[in-house]
Amino acid sequence: MKKYISIIILCFIFSQNEVCFDIEPNMNNQPGFSYFTKYVNVLDCFDIYAESNISNDKVLHAAAVAAELLDNNEDGIVDDPLIEQELRHRAALIPIFRNEWSDAADDFFDNYNGDGASAVLFNFEIDPNNTGHWGDDATVEEVIHVINDIGHVSIYPDWFELEPNSSYMSNAMDIARGGQFINHPDTYPEEAWYHYDDWTCDYQCMAIEYLYWCIVSDMGILDDVQTCNGIANEWEPCTPILFEETDILMHALVNNPILKLPQNAPDGNYCPGNNLIGDINNDQIVDILDIVLTVNIILGNIEGNIYADINNDNTVNIQDVILILNIIITNQN
Repeated sequence: MKKYISIIILCFIFSQNEVCFDIEPNMNNQPGFSYFTKYVNVLDCFDIYAESNISNDKVLHAAAVAAELLDNNEDGIVDDPLIEQELRHRAALIPIFRNEWSDAADDFFDNYNGDGASAVLFNFEIDPNNTGHWGDDATVEEVIHVINDIGHVSIYPDWFELEPNSSYMSNAMDIARGGQFINHPDTYPEEAWYHYDDWTCDYQCMAIEYLYWCIVSDMGILDDVQTCNGIANEWEPCTPILFEETDILMHALVNNPILKLPQNAPDGNYCPGNNLIGDINNDQIVDILDIVLTVNIILGNIEGNIYADINNDNTVNIQDVILILNIIITNQN
């Protein structure tokens, strides 16, 4: 009973995300941007554009997710300066439309002539209260697509090039699909664990989707029964353990420190330099609620939080609880 009470309390605490970005008027007068009224610059290398009827919460959610993926340790600096430079050079962006028939969508698809857009978001796809959760919030997926396609494929072609027989990842995908299929097979081999079946998605598209599945599986975003069952027709190793055991090549790539891919799942909160040590729930005070949250993370009742790893040993455990308790005691003296 106490476990459920603590979870209810924590859900209430985290019902409103903290995002330290400002929404500005859209001043971009290039072709394709005339119907956007809202704009957010994310870390000076990634832009968010939205129509007027997209809520500020959703616009800021997209900005926070982009920032968390680029600055995964949330120190205010993009983790990979080469990716930052490439995204800035190509003016990487993601537009947010009311729907696919809106005037803004028509104008953008007809007139955009840049080199920094490879995915879009629609209003119904964004849920700030369920960051990255399959079926609720597509923000993590679509933003990852842009960062990977515009950034990683260009900067690290030997690792991420999308053409057949062109990179470490393309070779790994051929193994994951049970063979190299330029076109979709009628049925995938029994040994395949990645069996994408969207006939509109070519080999390069499938490679980008494959990279997304690998990154979020490693993060643990897909690690619940409902999600695993819902995506099994496309992707099987939905938990971090299954991913590590099944797709050995891509697990090594995703965790290669040279490539600096994000390891921590975004939660929709981004305020670098605004966090007290031990303030796990970002309420600007270190107290018993932070201990309750950390214990729930250890027990697996809720997703991890990078701020809960107080001693920076890449795991959240009882040692972190003790450190938070010491902070509380010290502050009271």
